[in-house]
This record gives sequence, C-alpha cells and structure tokens, in this order.
Amino acid sequence: MDRLSSTFSALADPTRRAILARLALGETSVTELAEPFDMSLPAVSKHLKVLERAGLIARSREAQWRPCRLEPAALKPVDEWLEAYRRLWEERFDRLDDYLHDLQGKTKAKKRKKP
Repeated sequence: MDRLSSTFSALADPTRRAILARLALGETSVTELAEPFDMSLPAVSKHLKVLERAGLIARSREAQWRPCRLEPAALKPVDEWLEAYRRLWEERFDRLDDYLHDLQGKTKAKKRKKP
C-alpha cells in the first residue's frame, strides 16, 4: 500500500484520530493513551501499530516507559494532496460565482428594458 493510502486508512478510524489528537499535546505512554478508551491495552496497541506503520507516530523505549510521539511530517503528503483539490474546487467555485453574477446582470438588464 502506498504511503498516502496507509495514512488515510489509519486516519479513517475515530479511535486513531483521538490518539493522534492526544499526541498533538505531547509525548505520552501507551498506558496513558489507553485510559480514555473502553478497550483493552492490546487493542490500543493494535491501533498504535497501524499509526506507526503509517508513519504518523513513533514509539521508543526508555527503561520501562514506552513513550509515543506524533510525527507531524507524515501528514505533509496528505496536506499536499488535499491542497491540489482545494485549489481545483476554489477555481470551480470562482467560475460558478462569475457565471451567476453574469446571469444576474443579464436578468437585471432584461427587467430594465421591459416597458
């Protein structure tokens, strides 16, 4: 699977997005990440593995503490992909706006010509 697809796949799950939101606040342990979720530690660990394979997080080991941290650079390809579509749709909306203004101008002109 390509990197963009694995990133979108990882982001598709609300639990994983919540984990990323927590990690955006700073590095934390797997145990602390699991606290707000009604699931087992192994289930949270599976979510972390998906995020790690997608390159969205990094895990390390410091003695018995296993901190996780966000890897924000992994979101850059997603941002670039979305930006291309954002520009496309802005251009289309601008053209539609111009067209609608043109139609409104023609409608007003017709109304003024009626006796």
